[in-house]
Amino acid sequence: MTLEQIRSPHDLKKLDIAELSSLSEEIRTFLIEKISETGGHLASNLGVVELTIALHKVYDSSKDKIIWDVGHQAYIHKILTGRHNQFDALRQLDGLSGFPKSRESIHDAFDVGHSSTAISVALGFCAARDIIKDNYGVCAVVGDGSMTGGLVYEALNNAGRASSDMLVILNDNQMSIAKNVGAVSRHLNDIRTAPIYREAKKDVQKFLGNIPHLGKRMEKLIETAKDAVKFILVPGVIFEEMGFQYFGPIDGHNLKDLIRTLEKLRTIKGPVFLHVVTKKGKGYPPAEQYPNAFHGVESFFIDTGKPKNASNGDTYTSVFGQTMLKLAKKVDKLAAITAAMPDGTGLAPFQKAYPDRFYDVGIAESHAVTFAAGLAKGGVIPVVSIYSSFLQRAYDQILHDICIQNLHVILAIDRAGLVGADGETHQGLFDYSFLAHMPNMTIMAPKNQHELVDMLTYAVCIHKGPIALRYPRGSAGKTPEDHRMPIKYGRSETIVKGKDIAIVSVGTMIDASLFAVNELQSLGYNPSLYNARFVKPMDEYLLDHLLSYRYIFILEDNVQTGGYGECLWAKMAVSGKSLSLLPCVHFFAFPDKFIEQGTQKELFCRYKLDGEGVLKRMLQILDKKSQSLKN
Repeated sequence: MTLEQIRSPHDLKKLDIAELSSLSEEIRTFLIEKISETGGHLASNLGVVELTIALHKVYDSSKDKIIWDVGHQAYIHKILTGRHNQFDALRQLDGLSGFPKSRESIHDAFDVGHSSTAISVALGFCAARDIIKDNYGVCAVVGDGSMTGGLVYEALNNAGRASSDMLVILNDNQMSIAKNVGAVSRHLNDIRTAPIYREAKKDVQKFLGNIPHLGKRMEKLIETAKDAVKFILVPGVIFEEMGFQYFGPIDGHNLKDLIRTLEKLRTIKGPVFLHVVTKKGKGYPPAEQYPNAFHGVESFFIDTGKPKNASNGDTYTSVFGQTMLKLAKKVDKLAAITAAMPDGTGLAPFQKAYPDRFYDVGIAESHAVTFAAGLAKGGVIPVVSIYSSFLQRAYDQILHDICIQNLHVILAIDRAGLVGADGETHQGLFDYSFLAHMPNMTIMAPKNQHELVDMLTYAVCIHKGPIALRYPRGSAGKTPEDHRMPIKYGRSETIVKGKDIAIVSVGTMIDASLFAVNELQSLGYNPSLYNARFVKPMDEYLLDHLLSYRYIFILEDNVQTGGYGECLWAKMAVSGKSLSLLPCVHFFAFPDKFIEQGTQKELFCRYKLDGEGVLKRMLQILDKKSQSLKN
């Protein structure tokens, strides 16, 4: 049976081991071919081919709940559940999601996109099953990188105590995105490399089995004494102590062993923990050699692994990394922190140049922020670089551990605004809203790479207190500048001076704003253009000046709710000026919804936040008064 003939997991159950092995190789070829065209998460999926096949051989995902932690490792799951014909549109606008989506298929038990959540979700399913007296299996597949997230241990602690029937599979490939770090990683490595327990157990059982009558009694005696010795010999003791029955590690690419083990574990009552060792990128040499580079890829040439569309010019991320290196030479108290993404945040060169001042804490954003608070309290200047959507996970720590004490911690928020193909779980459209209401917090948004350099320098060398610097994914803007106006706390920048119409641009919305200004000028309008620079504090001078305009258009790549525009309008409303005399204010921001996947260009166009969309909306608003506004 070929991949084309696999319409559902039930087709899989008819195959023998030899046929499943052949299918696994066909799936790898399929993945490499499709992802080389669409881009996506390649290395992690190549590593779980056999594990996914074994799961669907043993479980019935139309009823049983298979929860994929993070979710980017679920491509094979999607292939085996009738969606392989949709892979040409993987991660494309209105196409197949790169993550499990319950709206896509009954086989996707839960929507996931961020790490360390699967065990909590699985335990919730178990509790629901037990309450309503249902009957289905529950399995959480967790990567070893996710094991650095504190939520995992909160869930393990409760799952072991609850004693519900569930299986947790640790997919151990020694990688999260970057190479795993920390004590948990070392513990798992010890388990992988220490066969002493397994060999000793086999030898003892063989010896006792040869002693008539006495052998069984001795086995029981040894069983009662196991707690006294397991801290020395038993792998996975941490999981045993949390109430799980631990099994493994086993080879995650041996289909026969995987299927046999999963079948046996389904019969065991209570929480069970299976440790599976896999190789990230298996079957594709470039991905095996460079699993980090092939974690999430754009389209690439299969024969070389090289990207088809090589990036031209600097990105905001690379400019941030270069500036951090320059600042570190001048500021010996400067430290950098990342959560498992030294390459993704542009800090890999800093890590190499200043290893004693660089900290990769693993997938542990909450810890990263509170750790930074401790560094700041001790006299260091920490820069915490985390993607916008992941920074949400450290909300309480920012508020409680940094802002209350007014600590000098710099949050470098990468991937802010639209991220694109990863969709709802990864769009960075909420950071203005969830940071702006925190007392003591300052928020900056650069319009281009020059301002990014100036703002980071200001944040490190001049500012005191919590400060967030927010910039998007992709190429750094090169908006022409006649001069570099110095950063002054809480002050905006005047780019074009006009009258009656004011356009306030926040961050990288500057390109769409400039397009609109130029087109409006060509049509006879005389608009002003301001670069906000600071989302918080609001520029009081700008606010006073804006009250003299008739129309104000505010552009930001954040959700409208709680964003810069709404905050500006709220300040206008309490300015003392009669509401009937206030300018007509219009918000150009993303709506109060989760934004789907697609390229940045496609999504800006769909939501009319590109230059042409912005201009069209402005002209519709101005149309009734256009003649009176023209010079």
